[in-house]
Amino acid sequence: MEYMEGILHVLGWIAFGLVVIVAIALNSLGLFGNWLILGAVTAVWVLSGFEHFGLLTLGILLALAIAGEVLEAAAASYGAAAFGGSKEAFFYIVAGCILGGIAGTPVFPIVGSLLGALAGGFAAAALYEYLVKERYVRDSVWAGIGAALGKAGGIFAKLFTGFVMLAVAAFSYFY
Repeated sequence: MEYMEGILHVLGWIAFGLVVIVAIALNSLGLFGNWLILGAVTAVWVLSGFEHFGLLTLGILLALAIAGEVLEAAAASYGAAAFGGSKEAFFYIVAGCILGGIAGTPVFPIVGSLLGALAGGFAAAALYEYLVKERYVRDSVWAGIGAALGKAGGIFAKLFTGFVMLAVAAFSYFY
């Protein structure tokens, strides 16, 4: 019976490692990887009989996952504002990134969600500035470029947050 427990133990950690790899890949596409990391750590905590990790670790990981989402969403708006766009475009940019990501996924599998999100953020910012704020095309396009660059920076921040989450989980596991 101990032999079987050992095999299940190893298979469990292999599954955990695979989930982490998928989570990092999802983060690099601007998707929900940090939530997958939180779910995997929670699953290990429960399946290990609450031996590994703990409520404090899960709370920190939850806070980091939320922070990653906020950073990602706010970065596109900040990028648009930094390039001369208005701060009121925030919700349109977030919606454009989401809709662009959804629309881009079937067009370009795997990287389509990333490219679509960048294009959606660009289009939303540029159209908002041009149609609602009645700015010149050049200024509207410039704000769109800022939104796309901000979205790319937000994805990087979210990916970095995922690595910080893994570091917190590793520290909690070993100490």
